[in-house]
Amino acid sequence: MPNPLKYNKKFDKLTDEEKELLEINKQSIADFVEQSPSVSDVNYATRNAHAKTYAIAKGEFLIDKNVPEELQQFFDKEKYDLMIRFSNAHLKINKTKKDVPAYGFSVKIKDETGDLIANYPLVNFPLFPINSVSVFLKLFTSINRFFIKKWSSFSLMMQIVKVIPSTFTGSFLKNMVKLWSKRNDFLLSFDYHSVGAYRLGENMIKIKISPKSVNKNFGKKLKVKDALENYLNTNDFTADVFIQICYNLQDQPINRLNVEWKNSPFIKIGEIKINKNSLLDLHTCENEMLSFNPFESKPFFHPVGKIQKLRDEAYKVSLQTRMKINKLLKYR
Repeated sequence: MPNPLKYNKKFDKLTDEEKELLEINKQSIADFVEQSPSVSDVNYATRNAHAKTYAIAKGEFLIDKNVPEELQQFFDKEKYDLMIRFSNAHLKINKTKKDVPAYGFSVKIKDETGDLIANYPLVNFPLFPINSVSVFLKLFTSINRFFIKKWSSFSLMMQIVKVIPSTFTGSFLKNMVKLWSKRNDFLLSFDYHSVGAYRLGENMIKIKISPKSVNKNFGKKLKVKDALENYLNTNDFTADVFIQICYNLQDQPINRLNVEWKNSPFIKIGEIKINKNSLLDLHTCENEMLSFNPFESKPFFHPVGKIQKLRDEAYKVSLQTRMKINKLLKYR
């Protein structure tokens, strides 16, 4: 096995132009969150991505006894407590029966004292269609402005056109076909991925969660939220947790998110388990205000890469604006 490629801050470095675009994007996020109650027709401010919560549950992360020796220093306990949020990626809360099958599986890992170790916002599509930070920021800003009626649909379409060329990779097209074939499958039957890379000490990794023995047709006639609640109230859920390690940038690129990593085997590091009847009340203020900013993690578990770097400021702005608007929610 070759030696892993070590983390370097250069993977995260933004240009001056990208920093300026980020400031513009942050303002668009704040504007969107402020107007999100009217956008989604709810009585609270929502996130500006993954606005819809399907469920929140407690779980456990059980460490595999056969974790490679060189990785054992990061997993020195037999198990860790988890808080898990299931969501839909859309900026707007869709109240109809049918949701676009773009799901989130966000994990908060805590130690035995309740202190945060790491946040991992995972999704059911392993790739990201944009490698350019500038293109992404302009698109994301235009989407926010479109929803709050500050930009026309034509302006948004012009930004979307710039993204299309980066979707024409074998990896991306293959996974799009796979997602389309599974579009009606049960939320818990999907694999979930970190998309970008994360640190594991000085190593750089990607993460995948693969469910065990979940019927893809479960709750087919129910809304996604109802099917998920029904399953978690009547079944235990378990999923294997795997990582891939970055050994070289040609096979495992850090800042090319539209291609899959190759020549890096999946290493099982443990299992996620949610016991039945572990659902929490998703309507409480504390649970609605949960943040899964991966930069709140211990530094040696932080995200890696330029697109990933944007998450820190974006999550902070979104949370701060939501807190400002929702601060009295818990007293209602």
